[in-house]
Amino acid sequence: MFNKPAFKSQTLNGMFFTSLLTFAAFSASASTEGSAAAEAKGLAISQEAKARDTGWGDSTADMLMILRNKQGQESIREISTKTLELLDDGDKSLTIFNKPRDVKGTSFLSFSHPVGNDDQWLYLPSLKRVKRIASRNKSGPFMGSEFSFEDLSSFEIEKYRYNYVGDEQLNGLDNFVVEQFPVDENSGYTRRVVWIDQSEYRLQKVDFYDRKNTLLKTLSYQGYQQYLGKYWRADSAEMTNHQSGKSTTLKWQNYAFKTGLTDSDFNRNSLKRAR
Repeated sequence: MFNKPAFKSQTLNGMFFTSLLTFAAFSASASTEGSAAAEAKGLAISQEAKARDTGWGDSTADMLMILRNKQGQESIREISTKTLELLDDGDKSLTIFNKPRDVKGTSFLSFSHPVGNDDQWLYLPSLKRVKRIASRNKSGPFMGSEFSFEDLSSFEIEKYRYNYVGDEQLNGLDNFVVEQFPVDENSGYTRRVVWIDQSEYRLQKVDFYDRKNTLLKTLSYQGYQQYLGKYWRADSAEMTNHQSGKSTTLKWQNYAFKTGLTDSDFNRNSLKRAR
Protein backbone atom coordinates (compact mmCIF):
# COMPACT_ATOMS: atom_id res chain seq x y z
CA MET A 1 0.00 0.00 0.00
CA PHE A 2 2.94 2.33 0.37
CA ASN A 3 4.39 1.64 -3.11
CA LYS A 4 1.67 3.38 -5.10
CA PRO A 5 2.35 6.95 -3.92
CA ALA A 6 6.07 6.39 -4.47
CA PHE A 7 5.42 5.15 -7.99
CA LYS A 8 3.18 8.14 -8.67
CA SER A 9 5.84 10.50 -7.33
CA GLN A 10 8.49 8.90 -9.55
CA THR A 11 6.19 9.19 -12.54
CA LEU A 12 5.52 12.86 -11.86
CA ASN A 13 9.24 13.49 -11.40
CA GLY A 14 9.90 11.78 -14.71
CA MET A 15 7.25 13.83 -16.46
CA PHE A 16 8.63 17.02 -14.92
CA PHE A 17 12.19 16.13 -15.99
CA THR A 18 10.99 15.34 -19.52
CA SER A 19 9.17 18.67 -19.65
CA LEU A 20 12.33 20.45 -18.59
CA LEU A 21 14.29 18.74 -21.35
CA THR A 22 11.62 19.63 -23.91
CA PHE A 23 11.56 23.26 -22.76
CA ALA A 24 15.37 23.44 -22.84
CA ALA A 25 15.44 21.98 -26.35
CA PHE A 26 12.77 24.42 -27.49
CA SER A 27 14.62 27.35 -25.93
CA ALA A 28 17.90 26.30 -27.54
CA SER A 29 16.17 25.94 -30.90
CA ALA A 30 14.52 29.36 -30.57
CA SER A 31 17.83 30.89 -29.50
CA THR A 32 19.61 29.37 -32.50
CA GLU A 33 16.91 30.62 -34.87
CA GLY A 34 17.09 34.06 -33.26
CA SER A 35 20.87 34.13 -33.58
CA ALA A 36 20.67 33.06 -37.21
CA ALA A 37 18.12 35.79 -37.94
CA ALA A 38 20.25 38.42 -36.17
CA GLU A 39 23.32 37.28 -38.06
CA ALA A 40 21.49 37.39 -41.41
CA LYS A 41 20.10 40.87 -40.72
CA GLY A 42 23.48 42.19 -39.57
CA LEU A 43 25.04 40.83 -42.76
CA ALA A 44 22.28 42.29 -44.96
CA ILE A 45 22.67 45.77 -43.40
CA SER A 46 26.45 45.66 -43.91
CA GLN A 47 26.05 44.48 -47.51
CA GLU A 48 23.65 47.33 -48.26
CA ALA A 49 26.07 49.88 -46.77
CA LYS A 50 28.86 48.45 -48.93
CA ALA A 51 26.69 48.37 -52.06
CA ARG A 52 25.71 52.03 -51.69
CA ASP A 53 29.36 53.03 -51.72
CA THR A 54 30.36 51.12 -54.83
CA GLY A 55 31.20 52.58 -58.23
CA TRP A 56 33.12 55.78 -57.44
CA GLY A 57 36.26 54.50 -59.19
CA ASP A 58 39.03 56.53 -57.61
CA SER A 59 39.43 59.58 -55.40
CA THR A 60 41.92 62.08 -54.01
CA ALA A 61 41.67 64.34 -50.98
CA ASP A 62 43.67 66.55 -48.63
CA MET A 63 43.62 65.62 -44.96
CA LEU A 64 44.68 67.09 -41.64
CA MET A 65 45.66 64.64 -38.89
CA ILE A 66 45.46 66.21 -35.45
CA LEU A 67 47.13 64.21 -32.68
CA ARG A 68 45.99 65.04 -29.16
CA ASN A 69 47.60 63.72 -25.96
CA LYS A 70 45.94 63.17 -22.60
CA GLN A 71 46.67 66.76 -21.57
CA GLY A 72 45.05 68.12 -24.73
CA GLN A 73 48.28 69.21 -26.42
CA GLU A 74 48.07 68.96 -30.22
CA SER A 75 50.34 68.31 -33.16
CA ILE A 76 49.10 68.67 -36.74
CA ARG A 77 50.12 66.83 -39.88
CA GLU A 78 49.17 67.69 -43.46
CA ILE A 79 48.47 64.68 -45.66
CA SER A 80 47.42 63.85 -49.23
CA THR A 81 45.46 60.69 -49.99
CA LYS A 82 44.76 58.69 -53.12
CA THR A 83 42.38 55.73 -53.34
CA LEU A 84 41.59 53.26 -56.11
CA GLU A 85 38.43 51.15 -55.99
CA LEU A 86 38.71 47.55 -57.17
CA LEU A 87 35.44 45.70 -57.65
CA ASP A 88 37.08 42.26 -57.61
CA ASP A 89 39.31 42.95 -54.60
CA GLY A 90 39.72 45.41 -51.74
CA ASP A 91 40.66 49.05 -52.35
CA LYS A 92 44.19 50.36 -52.81
CA SER A 93 45.24 53.52 -51.00
CA LEU A 94 48.28 55.78 -50.83
CA THR A 95 48.78 58.18 -47.92
CA ILE A 96 51.49 60.87 -48.23
CA PHE A 97 52.72 63.09 -45.38
CA ASN A 98 53.57 66.63 -46.51
CA LYS A 99 54.06 68.52 -43.22
CA PRO A 100 55.68 69.01 -40.74
CA ARG A 101 59.27 68.57 -41.82
CA ASP A 102 60.03 65.62 -39.53
CA VAL A 103 57.47 63.41 -41.34
CA LYS A 104 57.56 65.00 -44.81
CA GLY A 105 57.89 62.37 -47.54
CA THR A 106 56.67 59.51 -45.34
CA SER A 107 54.16 57.48 -47.33
CA PHE A 108 51.93 54.49 -46.66
CA LEU A 109 50.60 52.04 -49.25
CA SER A 110 47.75 49.64 -48.47
CA PHE A 111 46.18 46.87 -50.56
CA SER A 112 43.04 45.58 -48.87
CA HIS A 113 41.75 42.08 -49.58
CA PRO A 114 38.37 40.51 -48.74
CA VAL A 115 40.05 37.22 -47.86
CA GLY A 116 43.52 36.75 -46.39
CA ASN A 117 46.00 39.29 -45.08
CA ASP A 118 46.15 42.83 -46.41
CA ASP A 119 49.40 44.05 -47.98
CA GLN A 120 50.80 47.21 -46.39
CA TRP A 121 54.09 49.10 -46.74
CA LEU A 122 55.51 52.20 -45.05
CA TYR A 123 58.25 54.33 -46.63
CA LEU A 124 60.46 56.22 -44.17
CA PRO A 125 62.56 58.86 -45.99
CA SER A 126 64.94 59.25 -43.05
CA LEU A 127 65.95 55.61 -43.53
CA LYS A 128 65.38 55.60 -47.30
CA ARG A 129 63.74 52.23 -47.06
CA VAL A 130 60.34 50.60 -47.52
CA LYS A 131 59.11 48.63 -44.53
CA ARG A 132 56.47 45.95 -44.97
CA ILE A 133 53.88 45.83 -42.19
CA ALA A 134 53.56 42.23 -40.97
CA SER A 135 50.00 41.01 -40.47
CA ARG A 136 50.75 40.20 -36.84
CA ASN A 137 51.69 43.87 -36.27
CA LYS A 138 48.66 45.47 -37.89
CA SER A 139 47.10 46.30 -34.52
CA GLY A 140 50.00 48.69 -33.85
CA PRO A 141 49.54 52.50 -34.03
CA PHE A 142 49.86 54.24 -37.39
CA MET A 143 52.39 57.10 -37.20
CA GLY A 144 51.73 57.72 -33.52
CA SER A 145 47.99 58.18 -34.01
CA GLU A 146 45.08 56.39 -32.35
CA PHE A 147 44.38 54.66 -35.67
CA SER A 148 45.96 51.25 -36.14
CA PHE A 149 47.22 49.89 -39.46
CA GLU A 150 44.18 47.62 -39.38
CA ASP A 151 41.85 50.64 -39.25
CA LEU A 152 43.25 51.93 -42.55
CA SER A 153 42.04 48.97 -44.61
CA SER A 154 38.88 49.31 -46.66
CA PHE A 155 35.76 47.67 -45.26
CA GLU A 156 35.23 44.24 -46.84
CA ILE A 157 32.19 42.05 -46.10
CA GLU A 158 34.16 38.80 -45.88
CA LYS A 159 36.39 40.09 -43.07
CA TYR A 160 33.65 39.81 -40.43
CA ARG A 161 30.83 37.79 -38.94
CA TYR A 162 27.74 39.80 -38.05
CA ASN A 163 25.06 40.24 -35.42
CA TYR A 164 22.18 42.71 -35.54
CA VAL A 165 21.75 44.24 -32.08
CA GLY A 166 18.83 46.62 -32.57
CA ASP A 167 17.88 50.18 -33.51
CA GLU A 168 19.04 53.34 -31.76
CA GLN A 169 18.84 57.10 -32.18
CA LEU A 170 22.20 58.81 -32.76
CA ASN A 171 23.03 62.24 -34.18
CA GLY A 172 19.30 62.86 -34.62
CA LEU A 173 19.01 59.84 -36.92
CA ASP A 174 17.54 56.35 -36.66
CA ASN A 175 20.41 53.86 -36.75
CA PHE A 176 20.95 50.16 -37.10
CA VAL A 177 23.35 48.81 -34.47
CA VAL A 178 25.44 45.86 -35.72
CA GLU A 179 28.24 43.85 -34.15
CA GLN A 180 31.07 42.89 -36.50
CA PHE A 181 33.43 40.09 -35.41
CA PRO A 182 36.78 39.92 -37.28
CA VAL A 183 37.57 36.51 -38.74
CA ASP A 184 41.32 37.26 -38.88
CA GLU A 185 43.14 35.84 -35.86
CA ASN A 186 45.67 38.68 -36.12
CA SER A 187 43.03 41.34 -35.61
CA GLY A 188 43.55 43.60 -32.61
CA TYR A 189 39.82 43.48 -31.89
CA THR A 190 37.36 40.91 -30.63
CA ARG A 191 34.52 42.91 -32.17
CA ARG A 192 33.37 46.26 -33.51
CA VAL A 193 29.96 47.72 -32.80
CA VAL A 194 28.82 50.02 -35.61
CA TRP A 195 25.98 52.54 -35.89
CA ILE A 196 24.69 52.89 -39.48
CA ASP A 197 21.96 55.41 -40.24
CA GLN A 198 18.84 53.91 -41.74
CA SER A 199 18.25 56.62 -44.34
CA GLU A 200 21.57 56.61 -46.23
CA TYR A 201 23.49 53.71 -44.64
CA ARG A 202 26.37 55.98 -43.53
CA LEU A 203 28.68 54.99 -40.71
CA GLN A 204 27.96 57.24 -37.71
CA LYS A 205 30.01 55.62 -34.94
CA VAL A 206 32.20 52.60 -34.27
CA ASP A 207 33.13 51.14 -30.88
CA PHE A 208 36.27 48.95 -30.92
CA TYR A 209 36.74 46.23 -28.30
CA ASP A 210 40.24 44.92 -27.58
CA ARG A 211 41.35 41.31 -27.26
CA LYS A 212 40.05 41.24 -23.69
CA ASN A 213 36.65 42.37 -25.02
CA THR A 214 37.04 45.71 -23.21
CA LEU A 215 36.04 48.97 -24.92
CA LEU A 216 39.25 50.40 -26.37
CA LYS A 217 38.33 53.16 -28.85
CA THR A 218 35.40 55.01 -30.36
CA LEU A 219 35.36 56.49 -33.86
CA SER A 220 32.77 59.21 -34.56
CA TYR A 221 31.97 60.78 -37.95
CA GLN A 222 30.67 64.31 -38.57
CA GLY A 223 29.59 66.54 -41.44
CA TYR A 224 28.71 64.17 -44.26
CA GLN A 225 28.68 65.65 -47.77
CA GLN A 226 27.41 63.98 -50.93
CA TYR A 227 29.55 63.71 -54.07
CA LEU A 228 28.61 62.75 -57.62
CA GLY A 229 25.00 62.81 -56.42
CA LYS A 230 25.45 59.46 -54.69
CA TYR A 231 28.53 58.95 -52.53
CA TRP A 232 28.80 60.24 -48.97
CA ARG A 233 32.05 61.31 -47.31
CA ALA A 234 32.49 62.76 -43.83
CA ASP A 235 34.23 66.10 -43.33
CA SER A 236 35.85 64.83 -40.14
CA ALA A 237 36.25 61.79 -37.90
CA GLU A 238 37.59 61.51 -34.38
CA MET A 239 39.13 58.40 -32.83
CA THR A 240 39.13 58.51 -29.02
CA ASN A 241 41.17 56.01 -27.02
CA HIS A 242 39.30 55.39 -23.77
CA GLN A 243 42.22 53.58 -22.17
CA SER A 244 45.00 56.10 -22.87
CA GLY A 245 42.98 59.33 -22.95
CA LYS A 246 44.51 60.25 -26.32
CA SER A 247 42.62 61.07 -29.53
CA THR A 248 43.21 61.65 -33.22
CA THR A 249 41.03 63.81 -35.47
CA LEU A 250 41.01 63.52 -39.27
CA LYS A 251 39.66 66.39 -41.38
CA TRP A 252 39.19 66.07 -45.14
CA GLN A 253 38.76 68.64 -47.89
CA ASN A 254 39.19 69.01 -51.65
CA TYR A 255 37.66 65.66 -52.52
CA ALA A 256 37.89 64.72 -56.19
CA PHE A 257 36.54 61.57 -57.86
CA LYS A 258 37.20 59.71 -61.11
CA THR A 259 40.54 61.46 -61.57
CA GLY A 260 42.07 58.75 -63.76
CA LEU A 261 44.20 56.94 -61.19
CA THR A 262 45.38 53.47 -62.22
CA ASP A 263 47.22 50.49 -60.73
CA SER A 264 50.54 52.07 -61.71
CA ASP A 265 49.89 54.84 -59.17
CA PHE A 266 49.80 52.25 -56.39
CA ASN A 267 52.97 50.19 -56.19
CA ARG A 268 56.09 50.09 -54.04
CA ASN A 269 57.95 52.43 -56.39
CA SER A 270 55.18 55.01 -55.95
CA LEU A 271 56.02 55.14 -52.25
CA LYS A 272 59.46 56.63 -52.87
CA ARG A 273 58.39 59.07 -55.55
CA ALA A 274 55.19 60.17 -53.78
CA ARG A 275 54.88 63.93 -53.39
